[in-house]
Amino acid sequence: MLFFAITRLTFELYFLPKLKVAGIGEIIQTFYYGLRLDASATAYICALPLLVFAIGWWFPKLHIKPIWLKIYVCFCLLLISVDTGLNFNIFREWGTKVVYRVFKSLYDAPSEAMASSGSSPVTRCVIIVLILIALGVVLSNWIINYDFKKPVVNPRVKAVTVLLLLFFNFVLMRGGLQPDPVSQNSAYFSDHEFLNQSALNTEWNLFNNIVENFRRPYNPFLFMEPASASQLVQETYNTKPDSSLKILTTDRPNVVIIQIESYTAELIHSLGGDEGVAPNFEKFIKNGILFNNIYSSADRTDKGIISIMSGFPAQAIRTIIADTLKQKKLPAIATSLKNAGYQTSYFYGGKSNYMHFDVFMKSHQVEQITDEAAFDKSQIKTQWGVFDDVLFARQIQGMQQQKQPFFSYMQTSTNHEPFVLPVKGHFPEDDEAGDASNKFRSTAYFTDSCLNAYFEQAKKQDWYKNTLFILVADHGHRLPHNISEAYNPKKYHIPLLFLGDVIKPEYRGKKISKLGGQTDIAATLLAQLGIPHNQFKWSKNLLDPNSKDFAFFNWDNGFCFMTPQQTVSYDNSGQRIIYTSNKSADVKTTDNTLLYGKAFLQQVFTDYMSY
Repeated sequence: MLFFAITRLTFELYFLPKLKVAGIGEIIQTFYYGLRLDASATAYICALPLLVFAIGWWFPKLHIKPIWLKIYVCFCLLLISVDTGLNFNIFREWGTKVVYRVFKSLYDAPSEAMASSGSSPVTRCVIIVLILIALGVVLSNWIINYDFKKPVVNPRVKAVTVLLLLFFNFVLMRGGLQPDPVSQNSAYFSDHEFLNQSALNTEWNLFNNIVENFRRPYNPFLFMEPASASQLVQETYNTKPDSSLKILTTDRPNVVIIQIESYTAELIHSLGGDEGVAPNFEKFIKNGILFNNIYSSADRTDKGIISIMSGFPAQAIRTIIADTLKQKKLPAIATSLKNAGYQTSYFYGGKSNYMHFDVFMKSHQVEQITDEAAFDKSQIKTQWGVFDDVLFARQIQGMQQQKQPFFSYMQTSTNHEPFVLPVKGHFPEDDEAGDASNKFRSTAYFTDSCLNAYFEQAKKQDWYKNTLFILVADHGHRLPHNISEAYNPKKYHIPLLFLGDVIKPEYRGKKISKLGGQTDIAATLLAQLGIPHNQFKWSKNLLDPNSKDFAFFNWDNGFCFMTPQQTVSYDNSGQRIIYTSNKSADVKTTDNTLLYGKAFLQQVFTDYMSY
């Protein structure tokens, strides 16, 4: 219990700037409200020593030496300390505590997972972990009597004592005698999400999340009757007869989707971001159609690629692309275009088997897959494969062999941790240890220059004038302004740009402010091509004035639903609203927004399970 309090204090000191919003009283309350989960986690740890003690007490001839308990305690201290250190970087990047998918990613793709932590201050975390281990060992030797002599009592007293100890430990494990066991909700007490996350016992939360991922599949997001959830979702997609704007000069252009790694709106000046990071993108905007109110479905590439290609929202605690049986049943833009006579291809500079990207592409009629294996080894400079300029050059080369019309999906990777470049960064190196904001800006600037070079080269190809380019980010990012909170819409705001000579002159330079997400690309694109898109039930046409304004994103155990009137972020662990955009909105508007968000998450997970 004391060691859990120490790790909580360490967590709060590590993220000290986030405590500026709280008073000393609220900070102290994190320790009080964290007690039930601390006690529950402690009871789980104590279960094994308690059983050994009971057996040793009943069968003294076994002579169980105390050295085993020292090893067990040290092992637990090691796990808790390492988990605490790992949690620093996870919370810093994701805004949530360490969960099962961290270890799943490490198991499935260890090199990529390690690369993802490349911008984190590893040395600092290792030092903290070592200090915690040493402190834990010292405290355990001070508190625990490893030479404890078991009392000699009559069997009846012994039996009652053992039963009471086991019962007491069981009650602590489940958090009391109430009908439902203790949950994360017991740690939530504040309107400041960081304080709730601090009160939440990291190890209990991780263990609970692992159990949830391995138990028999079920929908953990049942907020209402299934029929009600389905009806609310359908209402948001019901529109009057399609009156979509027709922005293209042809019904059968070539289509190139460029999925740009971590290209948050904070990098685009026209979207309210920094000036000078993406100057070429600003130039593209003047010649294309910018959708300036678009949000990613989640914060990871494996979820973004499904949202873009299949128009299916992220699934919170699951990722459907990792399940090869389920992901094959999804619709896909590639499938629709292949059936309409298009040649199809996928270009990625890294390993396409990461999170089963290659399986998804092959099962959705993508004929040509070009990934890291297709490049010369001398060109592979990072854990993520080749740099973006090399990838773009290969795609240009590949399109020369494609028959028109063609569909090509290109996935960049340079703007990913650890933010490595083949040239000197455009922005000065970051001074503060662990602050990678300028490294991030520099890789984004490099990708922007690669995009410009790509389009300059593409203009020389005979297929260029008949090609629609769609530029979209796979997800946002906490950098460059350190927006790490999982519930903050700014972290998910991304660019979406339609570009090319096939766009009618009168629409070039236009901005569409309809509120939407990555999932809406499928319906918007296919409507322009006159191709049916009913199978994309989670996608709306952004160019149809009659489609409704809304966006939806989620994280491990929460969601955000956005409308022009109100935005609500809801933490399902704490079962509470943790963010609203319009503080002056009436209660009915806020409750209605929350209701639709709950219906969306419930129905998304229902659909996920049905695949």
